[in-house]
Amino acid sequence: MNAVPQPQPFAAERRWKRYDIHVPVRLIVHHALHTSRISGRGTELNQGGMCIFAGAELSLGEQVELEFTAPYCGDPLRIWCVVRNRSGYYYGLEFLAENAGEREQVTRFREILRSSVGA
Repeated sequence: MNAVPQPQPFAAERRWKRYDIHVPVRLIVHHALHTSRISGRGTELNQGGMCIFAGAELSLGEQVELEFTAPYCGDPLRIWCVVRNRSGYYYGLEFLAENAGEREQVTRFREILRSSVGA
């Protein structure tokens, strides 16, 4: 008798540790005929993205610009993100780095985050 393979439990581990934060954010949403700027709040942060609360109607897979000032960083960061998940008006955004300047910005942000939490 052959054993039936059992499904693997969902991995509870993530690539990066999440940190609770409370920072103002601005979403820049580009539409065909106009650009919207939407204020919101960042609620969780990690090296790969951010969870935000914003009164916006965003779709999964939609690309937006996110502007915020990271903890322990004086300069605001502005980076492209993709909407990966949604629950009500909470959105999980993944940072994108499509060119050398954006990759440098994400790298700088990750270094700031690592040093600020003692990682």
